[in-house]
Amino acid sequence: MKRDFLTLNDLSRAEIQVLLDRAAQLKADRAAGRRGGSLAYRTLGMIFDKPSTRTRVSFEVGMFEMGGSGLFLSRSDTQFSRNEPVSHSARVLSRYLDALVIRTFSQDDVEELARHADIPVINGLTDLYHPCQVLSDMFTIRERKPDLQRLKIAWIGDGHNMAHSWINAAGIMGFDLVLAVPEGYGPDPDILARASAKAQGSIRLVQDPVEAAAGADVLNTDVWTSMDQEDEAETRRRVFRPYQLNAGLAAQAKKDVLVLHCLPAHVGEEITEEVLEGPGSVVFDQAENRMHVQKALLEALILRKLT
Repeated sequence: MKRDFLTLNDLSRAEIQVLLDRAAQLKADRAAGRRGGSLAYRTLGMIFDKPSTRTRVSFEVGMFEMGGSGLFLSRSDTQFSRNEPVSHSARVLSRYLDALVIRTFSQDDVEELARHADIPVINGLTDLYHPCQVLSDMFTIRERKPDLQRLKIAWIGDGHNMAHSWINAAGIMGFDLVLAVPEGYGPDPDILARASAKAQGSIRLVQDPVEAAAGADVLNTDVWTSMDQEDEAETRRRVFRPYQLNAGLAAQAKKDVLVLHCLPAHVGEEITEEVLEGPGSVVFDQAENRMHVQKALLEALILRKLT
């Protein structure tokens, strides 16, 4: 039976641990000059409706290093641009490919594609979730702080797709999560309620960024203005200014705090140069780790190693 990865809730805690263990092995193999061939002659289709650096390159290179190939599919160059039914495209592509990753706007489009495809579908980003990023972010944290369940992770900024995926992660993995978000920019209440109902740790929503950062093991932020929100940019800069991840806010956290940002960063807005390039920053390891974790995910889904 095929498995999809549309949100983090598609995986159990045990499955996430297995994937992160495998990612560590793949990362060590690459550092030693060893390349795996477990996905030889397999092909990943990549449908991108939004621009990308890390998602596209990490999936394409990762697939190549596993012995397979990645095929970029721009909507404008396919029949998607002529309104071919998603159900038709999904069934056709399933005859050619071994898996699909899609980076798009609507979560509903990803879920419809998965319903009709006979191959695994991976959510590379939607306006609602960014599960691949947060899966690899947990790997980055675990490299330095192995016991995730004992950590306090703070999210500072917008209650958007990254916040939603962190909420799901906290519900599954059991760490404490505090989200500092301005009034009116909070996460989807249903997503928050579902995760809180099953969480072993606490998931709290506050408006004070200092409260969220106090004693935190991890500080995490993202841009204030996402793609397709450019007309709100000036308003958002004004509203989110108190939520800047700067040296003063970072000083509220633990001395060995890790600083995460999924990039690209608007330096001087949501994060300062001093913090982004500071001793606690792991943002470039974080970017690299997308590839290692996604290699583990592709292998597990394509070879049906997840039961």
